[in-house]
Amino acid sequence: MNFKHLGKWLQDSVFAPLEDKKMPVMEHLVELQVRLTRAVIVVGLVFVATFFFADTLVQWLRVPLQNMFVPGKLEWVPTDLPTIPFVFLAPAEALWQNVKVAGLFALVLATPYVLWEVWQFVVPGLHSHERRFVGPFVLISTAAFYSGVLFSFFFVLPFALNFLISYGVNSGFIPQLSIAQYVGFALWFLLVFGLIFEVPLAITLMAKLGWVTAPFLKRYRKWAFLGAFLVAAILTPTPDPFNQCLMALPMYVFYEVGIISAGIFGRRPKAEDQASAAPSRAGAGIPIPKPAMAGTGDYVSVPDSSRRR
Repeated sequence: MNFKHLGKWLQDSVFAPLEDKKMPVMEHLVELQVRLTRAVIVVGLVFVATFFFADTLVQWLRVPLQNMFVPGKLEWVPTDLPTIPFVFLAPAEALWQNVKVAGLFALVLATPYVLWEVWQFVVPGLHSHERRFVGPFVLISTAAFYSGVLFSFFFVLPFALNFLISYGVNSGFIPQLSIAQYVGFALWFLLVFGLIFEVPLAITLMAKLGWVTAPFLKRYRKWAFLGAFLVAAILTPTPDPFNQCLMALPMYVFYEVGIISAGIFGRRPKAEDQASAAPSRAGAGIPIPKPAMAGTGDYVSVPDSSRRR
């Protein structure tokens, strides 16, 4: 009997409020399962295609190692570094790196379709103004991530690799890289810079929601500068300060860009909020009346028990 009451209470108090008026919770879960299945299938099919070109993708990842990109000529120019051979230190290391590269590129290429499935799942529960806001946000965030990856591949990664390899060669060491170490280093750089390019958009979103404001962000510039170097120290695959500066400085620059964007697109105070705040400011100068002194006016004193008979 108690279990029946408990089940009825859970249905009425817990599960019923979660159900949408248009679609029950179970139907939402079924739709989510279907869309996740579609996304996984598409990513798997793209992975099969990219795996056949995994060797070519790894060769492209090796381009920034001994070449520098010249924006004026739009071409790669060889550096003065000697030929650097790649070795693998485990039997399955080369195969595993091809799988890793193919999987990451498949996920990046299938991101637009995955976002489309997420959009189709979320859009029925959004208002019209929210739909107008979320759509451009998804498109801009995707473009920003791809821009960060390309910026890292063409400019940051060649500069970092050339500096590090040149430092080792000038110190008298013979360069010989493990394919696993190099692929992990390159992919991590590409991923991190793709996320760094999302910083202004994330700040703009928080300002749009009213969580932060431009004056608030300006007050914490020093802490943001310090935090950028702390985050870069954690994210860099090597502990040298050179790579930390390569990540921290763009991160702080995008923080400044986020301040400008927050000042332009941040939430403005509503008219009713300003109207409600006006009486409080107007009444700030009104003196508070003091209580009347004992024995004056309508003040009633405490009866003296000693006078009672």
